[in-house]
Amino acid sequence: MVEAQIRARGIRDERVIAAMAAVPRHRFVPPESRPEAYLDSPLPIGQGQTISQPYMVAAMLEALELGAEMRALEIGAGSGYQAALLGALGREVWAVEIIEPLARAARELLAELAITNVHIVVADGTLGLPERAPFDRIIVAAGAPAVPEPLREQLADRGRLVIPVGGQMSQRLQIIDRAGDRFTERAGMPCVFVPLIGRHGWGGEPA
Repeated sequence: MVEAQIRARGIRDERVIAAMAAVPRHRFVPPESRPEAYLDSPLPIGQGQTISQPYMVAAMLEALELGAEMRALEIGAGSGYQAALLGALGREVWAVEIIEPLARAARELLAELAITNVHIVVADGTLGLPERAPFDRIIVAAGAPAVPEPLREQLADRGRLVIPVGGQMSQRLQIIDRAGDRFTERAGMPCVFVPLIGRHGWGGEPA
């Protein structure tokens, strides 16, 4: 997976590549999907949700530039795979999942894997996690109609937010950097994620 799908497609961040080589993706998918765990495609994880394709995960992590001493917030923890990768890259990770059974299973699996610097919280991820803010990095693993304002607010100075933004059927990555009270934004690659559900997502108030 790492050589054929990650490195061969242009990912150059060696820390991201090493994390993806170390974290066992097959543990984060249902047993019936394990033969396909290392293919470059999303897979269902139950509750109408998916684990993202490995290349997209790697591309988002490379764009995030999570340093070893940084604190990160993940929105949309799912089965916990990307949270585990974030834990391998950063100092502390808070991962929010709105679907309680997924959050519970992710929490149990991370404990089994002895990943102790990742914390799974059940909450509306579009509101961020204000009680733990600010965060050096924020990454969103679901497609948003617009960038939720609470996530901007919870970025630390010199922080970065990576989020898919667009319609429910397709989005484009947005990379947002904060410098004091100024935000700069640039567009990344096109992508397709499950909808971001919550007050500032689909089915909630306008962001």
